[in-house]
Amino acid sequence: MRFIPIPTAASLLLATAACSSGASPPVAAKPAAALVAHEANLLTLNLSAETQQRLALVTTTVHSGSLARVRHTSGEVVAAPLGAAGIPIDAGRNLATLGSQQATADGEVARAQAVTALARIAAGRTEALLGDGAGSARARDEAAAALAAAQAAKQAALAQRALLGPAIGAINSRSTIWIRVPIFATDAARILREQTAEVRALDASSPTRLARPVAATPSASFVTGTVDAYYAVDNRDQAYQFGQRVAVQLPLAGFDSGLLLPVSAIVRDIDGGEWVYRVIAPGQYRRARIEVAHRDAGQALLSRGLTDGDEVVSTGAAELFGSEFGAGH
Repeated sequence: MRFIPIPTAASLLLATAACSSGASPPVAAKPAAALVAHEANLLTLNLSAETQQRLALVTTTVHSGSLARVRHTSGEVVAAPLGAAGIPIDAGRNLATLGSQQATADGEVARAQAVTALARIAAGRTEALLGDGAGSARARDEAAAALAAAQAAKQAALAQRALLGPAIGAINSRSTIWIRVPIFATDAARILREQTAEVRALDASSPTRLARPVAATPSASFVTGTVDAYYAVDNRDQAYQFGQRVAVQLPLAGFDSGLLLPVSAIVRDIDGGEWVYRVIAPGQYRRARIEVAHRDAGQALLSRGLTDGDEVVSTGAAELFGSEFGAGH
């Protein structure tokens, strides 16, 4: 019988040592740590003189100043009344119901005019008969009273029709529209109601239009605690439609002081943040976050972000923004 030797623990240790003495398998090299730039450097652009000339960059110095206070709010396009005492049509009203009311009022006006015409004829006839000696003074007085009653009814019908505003079909074709602006009662005393306001569509890029204050029948909302101010706007190009919501800038009493810079120097990111490009050295521009208190006449009043004397890019900021993030300009 043949015996097979069983390896002992000592022999196993020797075999392990022999294997470890050989060439070990290659180990993958540890990758070098990635270089991460400082956050402040990510906002700095270094441009050559040729690039600056190609982008046609223009800079301006931030300085202290003041702007007239304004209140940004919204308004609603309503139909201008036919008369100074009329009430503008509320856009929230059902137009079908309003059209029915206008038709009824138009019919009442027509009926009152016809009754007045008949009463005038009757009054003239009785007056002529009395002059010829064939009539009576009582009949003449009764005809005159009937004519006066018919005229009063016609005036009442005309006034009721005027309160309903212009015909629905002519609302959007009028050359002048009114803007109804709800104002909180706490701001009513601060708003300069006798001065013009600025109106534009809700699109921020749309041009503004001057709106002159007009007198209207007082109106207010108990639920929202607001009173209504009315402004007239030229709408011959039919840019605004009945019931449209618009942005309104109302003048307030007093001035706000702070740092001023051109609105053209401001760029916005995708989240709505506002930035400017500050000159930190010749050919070096650093993006700085700012906060705008309000703007007027092409100037922006800052609440924070810059210091007096800082130099910022006023023309070409959008091109720098595109160069930083790779957008085509």
